[in-house]
Amino acid sequence: MAIEKKQYSKSKTDSEPKPKQTRFRITLTSPNLKRLEKSCSELINNAERNRVQKRGPVRLPTKHLKITTRKTPCGQGSKTWDHFELRIHKRLVDITCSLAQARKITKIGMHPGVDVEVTVPRK
Repeated sequence: MAIEKKQYSKSKTDSEPKPKQTRFRITLTSPNLKRLEKSCSELINNAERNRVQKRGPVRLPTKHLKITTRKTPCGQGSKTWDHFELRIHKRLVDITCSLAQARKITKIGMHPGVDVEVTVPRK
């Protein structure tokens, strides 16, 4: 009895090299919550349109920067105080995609006052 050798041919999808997938962490910060949420939703919608793997947005704790100061500049008069507070909101979005897809996703126009930081976390 002879043993037959079977030859398998690769399909066209197997022969194409896949682009390297990299994880990107996008950090959005802003004192204006409405602009931050709108920018974050645009970023998420753009990622879904390009069919990339995403995680987030993760809402990080809000920073409260408080300043208490005297109302009178010279120190005369009753001792009255002003209280000022600046709230800084922060969101994290992780995406896993190729470099070309990441450029497409992050090309959206951000609202003024929203800071965007894109980093590649180390493993």
